[in-house]
Amino acid sequence: WWRDVLENGPASPWADFFDVDWHPVEEKNRNTVLLPILGDHRGAMIARGEIRVERDVGRFGIRAHDHVVPVAPRTIGALLKDAATRATVDDGNDDAPPLLAFLADCWRQLPPPELSDPKLRRRRHRDKLALAALTTRLLEEDAAIAIAVDAAIAALNADADRLDGFLEAQNHRLAYWKTAARELDYRRFFDVDSLAGLRVEDTRVFTETHQLIGQLVRDGRIQGLRVDHVDGLADPAAYLKRLRELAPLAWIVVEKILGPDEALPSSWPVEGTTGYDFLNHALHVFVDPRGASALTGLHAEFTGSWAPFADVAADKRALAVRDVLASDVERATQALVELSASDRAWRDLSRHELRAAVRAVLVTFCVYRSYVAPEKDAVVDDNDRARITAALTAAQAREPELDPLCFELIRQAWLDGDRSVQALRFITRVQQLTGTAVAKGVEDTAFYAWSRFIALNEVGGEPDVIDRTGAVDVGSAIATFHDRNRAAAQQWPRRMVTTSTHDTKRSEDVRARLCVLSERADWWAATVRRFVDRNLDKHRFGAPDGDLELALYQTMVGAWPLSRKRCLAWAEKAAREAKHRTSWTKPNAPFEGALKDFIVALYQDLVFVADLEAVVADVTVVGRVISLAQLTLKLMSPGVPDLFQGTELWNLNLVDPDNRRLVDFDRRRSLLQHVNDGDAAAAWRRNGAGTAKLLTTQRLLQLRRRRSACFGDTGRYAPLPIDNGNDRAVAFDRDGVVVVVPARAWSLFGGSTGTLLTCNDCGASVQLPAGSWVDVVSGARHEGRVSLSTLWRTFPVAVLERSVAPLKT
Repeated sequence: WWRDVLENGPASPWADFFDVDWHPVEEKNRNTVLLPILGDHRGAMIARGEIRVERDVGRFGIRAHDHVVPVAPRTIGALLKDAATRATVDDGNDDAPPLLAFLADCWRQLPPPELSDPKLRRRRHRDKLALAALTTRLLEEDAAIAIAVDAAIAALNADADRLDGFLEAQNHRLAYWKTAARELDYRRFFDVDSLAGLRVEDTRVFTETHQLIGQLVRDGRIQGLRVDHVDGLADPAAYLKRLRELAPLAWIVVEKILGPDEALPSSWPVEGTTGYDFLNHALHVFVDPRGASALTGLHAEFTGSWAPFADVAADKRALAVRDVLASDVERATQALVELSASDRAWRDLSRHELRAAVRAVLVTFCVYRSYVAPEKDAVVDDNDRARITAALTAAQAREPELDPLCFELIRQAWLDGDRSVQALRFITRVQQLTGTAVAKGVEDTAFYAWSRFIALNEVGGEPDVIDRTGAVDVGSAIATFHDRNRAAAQQWPRRMVTTSTHDTKRSEDVRARLCVLSERADWWAATVRRFVDRNLDKHRFGAPDGDLELALYQTMVGAWPLSRKRCLAWAEKAAREAKHRTSWTKPNAPFEGALKDFIVALYQDLVFVADLEAVVADVTVVGRVISLAQLTLKLMSPGVPDLFQGTELWNLNLVDPDNRRLVDFDRRRSLLQHVNDGDAAAAWRRNGAGTAKLLTTQRLLQLRRRRSACFGDTGRYAPLPIDNGNDRAVAFDRDGVVVVVPARAWSLFGGSTGTLLTCNDCGASVQLPAGSWVDVVSGARHEGRVSLSTLWRTFPVAVLERSVAPLKT
């Protein structure tokens, strides 16, 4: 479909399938698709012979290195006419080969691509297919004509002016890749130019693109659907309604990043989100906010900045909408320009002013997006109205010199009823763009540029959560976790819950190890100062900067053993994403070379490596305790757990370069035999291999199967209090299953570096519901009031199942 659009422009039968702006501001791009695939300016590549026309039997294409794009039908006629002339000269005849000349005329006489009538489009498409078949047959059967056509192509490729004219006549415009940032005329996936957006809001497009999905669901080969980046849709609610009609019994979850006080729209016919909200609420349980002061001081000491994360995020959002998303901003601005031109009240507002207003709104919007339906009389719910109003107020404060009418125009277009076509176009485009601005500005930039405590810099995360009012102790994070779980049990009992995905910046086990640093913040600060002093003489060209060096040490501790190759790949990504001194679009070779030399020098410094490994040893075992606790929360909380491949054992992956690493399933099968034959204490003694994690996963999944009602739509979730230490553990009851896990692992276990941990008798205990209980992991039996030290005597998590047999006295 996309190749057909590139070939035929707006006359393609699939032109309406893609979100292409056929009438952009730039006249040179009218009725063409900008194709930013060239590694250099087009003129320079033509001069070097790096762009050429080529033929594969009867198919004509334009090659630019590895790319081959189709040729516009009418320009094929020009090539064939030249070939016919050459064949006449070569044969010494006065007449050109009649069939070749006829085909050349037919190709040239096809209607131009600016067709709006559907019938004419279909007729043109029919004629083009017939001409292609005839041309292919002729070139296959007549060697002399094929030679003449190849000679015409060679002559075209040898003449730079003619070749440039030929390229200008296409329905696409080959361009230097950097032009995409400002002039791209189609919607894409984030900033990935090679992924063009489909207009799936159109019924015909939905039907065509979902035929296979619908068939797989009807055949029973697919039971669940995961909707990626739901906020990129023109109308998410309408799309999900259609999807539910297509797959009425399927389990449907949506990848949706929720803000701190945001809930998934209850009207959406889905089971819930893909679990990033759970990931972060579970993570907060294991992060000690009392370490915030020491971590903040350390960060300021080595970066020279006390700027809060909110300021960094706003700056990086502004950078993203100005540079990376400039062409997307321009498309939204164009809709606003057209709206302003339709009414004399707004007509004097300039494009420059309106663009600046759109940018400001994108920077200040507080969540990923609003959900105002792109319909003439759509009602705006109270949450959306409040968020849009707040964003406009903040945007106006950010740009006080702009004419206030700019923001009033946006407000009326977005919030008032009886919307015009131009207003609906603006609403659609700006709502599709707000989430992209957050993703590119915050998650893909600010999270790499602000490294106070990188465990919190996670997809959907809140790096400043430990600074907020109400997050002054561990107990509040546990209370919030309970509140979220109770709400989920009632509203979204079949949501997905996850702790690692293909997109998480760090795996669940890396984050768990880093959580130990928050509880030992003063010790960590002293450790970093020691590292920095040791490595002062390794710096060149300011590489790494303070934020990057601080992130580097956290990454090395969190992911060790980390090979030099993996560390270098991570550092390149981190530095370029942060956009402090280098970036993907403007690599700073001296800085990146110095950064590489710094890391190589670290690995060659045996004293530093020994110090690093001692630090890692000091946090690894307790980090594993937190990993098991986090895993237990995932498997026992309301929802369907997502076990990302590879995380069955300890997994110390980073998003890049590790998220596509192969998983050794044979090793996992082998270790599973030990799990089947062994006990929990033995598994913990072998925890270096990850057997303890595999055992926990297996036994809790078996528990879910046995007690399926507890974890189903009607399963009850009730927190259980911890006496004399409500910040020590997370305890809750699931209709007969009690889950108790450590929350403050370091203080509870005393920081032992051995393979076995002895829980401190901190006086904390939990009152079990009436009856006798068996720990499904360790096999221990309990009833009544039980101390935490008793629960964790042989294994650092406890999951108790009601037993029908009473305990022996």
